[in-house]
Amino acid sequence: MKKYILDLTVTENLRLHANYVLIKLTQEAPLPEMLPGQFAEIRVDGSPTTFLRRPISINYVDRDKNEVWFLVQLVGDGTRKLATVEKGDTVNVVLPLGNGFTIPDSPDTKVLLVGGGVGTAPMLYLGEALLKRGCKPTFLLGARSQNDLLQLEEFKALGDVYTTTEDGSMGEKGYVTMHSVLKEKRFDLICTCGPKPMMVAVAKYAKAEGIECEVSLENTMACGVGACLCCVEKTDEGHVCVCKEGPVFNIKKLLWQI
Repeated sequence: MKKYILDLTVTENLRLHANYVLIKLTQEAPLPEMLPGQFAEIRVDGSPTTFLRRPISINYVDRDKNEVWFLVQLVGDGTRKLATVEKGDTVNVVLPLGNGFTIPDSPDTKVLLVGGGVGTAPMLYLGEALLKRGCKPTFLLGARSQNDLLQLEEFKALGDVYTTTEDGSMGEKGYVTMHSVLKEKRFDLICTCGPKPMMVAVAKYAKAEGIECEVSLENTMACGVGACLCCVEKTDEGHVCVCKEGPVFNIKKLLWQI
């Protein structure tokens, strides 16, 4: 897909949590086509310690409002500075980057979308894309506590939502791979994004059950176009750049010990 360098305008900056903001961006012309699972490299202006763009998953594309959403976790100087943008500010982005998740041809395909922490972000746009194909998704979202589960109303509008929290404050206590829905329902495809230990556990479950599984890797990315080689991952075809060949991979391609 063609990549674009765009100056987008902030329409809204919502503080969803002490450590998360939802930034909505637009432009006068229609936004480019974007696939669920792709990401953007966002320039951080005004930070004396931030020199590289920050890779952020595409959270949602609202075609009615011509907006693209980014769920940003505040983890360092760059994302904390990015979180201060206000309505009307200009944000420079490069998008869409990488590849996306597989959208099944058959609406009868039972798809489970598993997200952990900020890894829930790409699941919203993916869920909508599935629903548009007539395939109602099931969401399994995990977090440390109830306060860390974000955008639940948006997820509930698209499919069935199950949750886990480490402290038991919402949903079932424990990790996503411990949820009872995995024993009660059978799925044909699992798509997941989140901390690597969570994705490895999901991949182990999928492999043991003979379920197709795709993971969205969150390797450190600097350039987003496969030039700097800092996001390299070992696969069955050798070393590849996650930003260019990924970030979405079928687990059969990865050399994980599962």
